[in-house]
This record gives sequence, structure tokens and C-alpha cells, in this order.
Amino acid sequence: MDVELLVVTECPHEASAYDLTVAALAELDASASVSVTVIESDEQAQARGLTGSPTFLINGRDPFAQAGAPVGLACRMYQTASGLAGVPGLAELREALRRSMHA
Repeated sequence: MDVELLVVTECPHEASAYDLTVAALAELDASASVSVTVIESDEQAQARGLTGSPTFLINGRDPFAQAGAPVGLACRMYQTASGLAGVPGLAELREALRRSMHA
């Protein structure tokens, strides 16, 4: 499994997104390559489909994609059990990873 984080340097959640990914993979006892790609231009954002930083791509797909979300250099918010946050909840990310393992 491949996990790629698309991030924008101006957004503050790169480290927490990476740590969350590592924690979720550990809970699943899953091995995966985890990489971080910094998106630096609108052209890159358009080419990669960045709908905000951080974007989690699992095997090339965004499990948290929302239809009609604007593409561009921006920070992203996720709906979690405790409200809006800069990263998804651990349970939500773990479930997205689990689904990708069995797809």
C-alpha cells in the first residue's frame, strides 16, 4: 500500500498528518510506504487534484474526497467526532486504510 500526503508549506498540519498516518498503520499492523509531497504552485495543485492541505492519498485515491470541493493551494479541514480539525480522526483514517487493504 502507498500513502502519499499532499501538503502546502503554509498549512500547519503536515507533521500531525504524518504522525496520524503512522499511528493508523501501526494499529492495523500494516506496512506501507508513506511519502510527503509539497505542492508549491496552482499548476501542481490542479495536476494533483489538491483540495487542501493535507490531502491523504491511499493508493492514489483520496478517501475523504468531497464532490465539488475546489482544487488549489489551501488548507483543508476535516469533520471529526469532536468537530472540524486539520486532520481526520484516527478511526476514520484507520477505516480508510483498512478499506484500501481489502480493495
